Amino acid sequence: MNNQRWLAKNFFMFFITWGIFLPYWTGWLINDKGLTVSDASIIMGFGLVARAISTILIFPYVSKIMSNKNVLIFFTVASLVTALLYVPIDSFVGLFIMTMLFSALYPALLPAVESSAATLMQQGGIHYGKARSLGSFGYVVAVLIISMITGIYGEQMILWAMIFGLTALLAIQLMPAPNVLSLAPPKETGKTLSMRGLFDVKSFIVVLFVVILLQGAHASYYNYGYIYLQELNVNPFYIGMILNVAVLFEIIYFLKADTFLTKWKPSSLMLLAAIGSTVRWILIYAFPNMPMFIVSQALHALSFAMAHYAFIRYISQALPKEQIPNAQGIYSALAMSLSAAILTLLGGALYEVEPSLAFLGMVICTVPAIVLILLTKNRFNY
Repeated sequence: MNNQRWLAKNFFMFFITWGIFLPYWTGWLINDKGLTVSDASIIMGFGLVARAISTILIFPYVSKIMSNKNVLIFFTVASLVTALLYVPIDSFVGLFIMTMLFSALYPALLPAVESSAATLMQQGGIHYGKARSLGSFGYVVAVLIISMITGIYGEQMILWAMIFGLTALLAIQLMPAPNVLSLAPPKETGKTLSMRGLFDVKSFIVVLFVVILLQGAHASYYNYGYIYLQELNVNPFYIGMILNVAVLFEIIYFLKADTFLTKWKPSSLMLLAAIGSTVRWILIYAFPNMPMFIVSQALHALSFAMAHYAFIRYISQALPKEQIPNAQGIYSALAMSLSAAILTLLGGALYEVEPSLAFLGMVICTVPAIVLILLTKNRFNY
């Protein structure tokens, strides 16, 4: 089994489905299932909470009793079954329950794939960045394909596209996997496998807090980037292209991540990411126009991609294999879910005052991240 090829296929196919879920699921609930905007927002908001709880509790637990390969199969099958159960449901209560279930199961595939990647990195011989870049490429492909399909056949195709994508992902999971991913986890259930055991690694809590700040700082961009471009009177036809510029630079960084700045420590990469993120939000505030927004998109390679890669490199170097799922669960729950949810409220309040302030407000995370890294990187040597 070619480890690199296996990982690349998993990233690509998962992010195909992620490119259906993230941008289109709320719209599908509104346009196909007939919910109001407020009802869909309530459902997706609670879904974010379900996602956080699942990735910090359910995913690590499943990872303690199953091999990496079986964890992927379990969550893929569960997600596919749940997606199929959506078909006959149209009521608010029914859609609320199904979305809570789907949000608890499907997003757990992200830390599952990332955990497999970190495990393979420990074994050596794989290029994480190259494999992850195919994931970003898959996301772009999905966004473009779904936009065309829904334009022709309507929003009902979003669910069927998800079902098809999960079926294809399951087919990949049923193929042979690298041997290390098929090994059952050790039987011990002591401190070494508990969440508390993570914090025996003194640098982990610092690194975790840094990535919570850095990933949370994207809250305004993810939630208000689209409507901000509308405020700038950008033609809707071009908005999707402009937003995909960030993903393009993300892909470029991941392609070069395994050879670019390889001698830099994770702390140095995080520091550069924090500086790039700060500059990004200040630029959008200081120059509220479309050309500067496009220029700022290039900094996504630092603010998101470099920060994410630094964390993956850190856990693959600093943690034992058995603790990687716990670390991924906490990272997914706190850095990729809850921090963004909380900072969305701040961004929304600032947006009502002045749209560009929503982006400047994110330096409330990036500047403390810079200070924290400078104060701790030598002390904890991460």
